[in-house]
Amino acid sequence: MSPQLASAQQQQQQPQQEEGDRPRSGPQRYVPFSEHIGLRVESAEAGEALVSVELRPELMNNHASGHGGVLMTLLDSAMAHAALSRVAYAREVVTVDMHVAFMRPNSGRLQAQGRATGGGRSVCFCEATVTDASGEVAARAMGTFRYRDPA
Repeated sequence: MSPQLASAQQQQQQPQQEEGDRPRSGPQRYVPFSEHIGLRVESAEAGEALVSVELRPELMNNHASGHGGVLMTLLDSAMAHAALSRVAYAREVVTVDMHVAFMRPNSGRLQAQGRATGGGRSVCFCEATVTDASGEVAARAMGTFRYRDPA
């Protein structure tokens, strides 16, 4: 049996929390896509956040490196959690723009460190860096996030 099939069967055997029961706001918010790729929020406090993902074959590109979309998701999530932690998760954020620079191929466990660098009541400016398992910088980003009241 393949490792992916075994993992899928194991997940099916575990009781799943219904989507409606999961928090849609706060530090433990449920984001289906983030869960799908295995993104973990390691920490988020005082305008800084750390998120990670363990690269699996389905998250790789054709060059055996983490897919750019995975890196962009890590960068976006790290910056969003940094912005949210700046306001103690009392509000929501939406990404207004994000500029990304890819530095090198990557593998293994990826971590993105995000930091709120400025802004005010309606927007937050952030930056983030992804490092790979070897500690090398794989990508960097800057982004603008708009605060909004929870829906």
